[in-house]
Amino acid sequence: MSSSLRIALAIVVFELILPAHVSTARAQQKPLTSDQRQIVDTMSAIFAAARTDDVAKFDSVIVSDFYIFDGATRFNGDAIMAFIKAQHAAGRRYEWNVTEPDVHVSCNTAWITYTNEGSITDASGTTNQNWLESAFLEKQAGTWKVIFMHSTRVPRTSRNPVSGQLPNSRQSASVAHFREAPHPLSGGLLRIGE
Repeated sequence: MSSSLRIALAIVVFELILPAHVSTARAQQKPLTSDQRQIVDTMSAIFAAARTDDVAKFDSVIVSDFYIFDGATRFNGDAIMAFIKAQHAAGRRYEWNVTEPDVHVSCNTAWITYTNEGSITDASGTTNQNWLESAFLEKQAGTWKVIFMHSTRVPRTSRNPVSGQLPNSRQSASVAHFREAPHPLSGGLLRIGE
């Protein structure tokens, strides 16, 4: 194949791929509605409450029969907060952030999916970690409350399911620094680094 033919073929392939990436990027940058922003803020409030062991704040953004699937285990609100408090007492700290939210609202119910970009810090240092998460919410008396959450840890070698990219430099910690935690949340929000 001649070099001019290779160049022409490369240009055609580039022109076919570029519009798909541009339209995907534009779709992800669409501004959120007021309800969508409140839902993202509600999810962020759950993480802020969990980081500081603030049970009252946590309870203010969930329904009374809230539960979460994390690490193949079902936890209610009291159980997950008790577990997180125990992890904090053991010297572990977590950073959780709602990124790339995809929010869908239908009357007084909504669901959200997002990438939780965070980290786990313990005596050995800080390890970056991502989780794929979803939640179902209901608007009660004008306030969005979380009914259900699900969290799945993103394996360190996986591509980002939204962008298709390999983990970035913030996520470049060695897999060797991870071990399964001796508790049921090893695969979910609270994966513990060595």
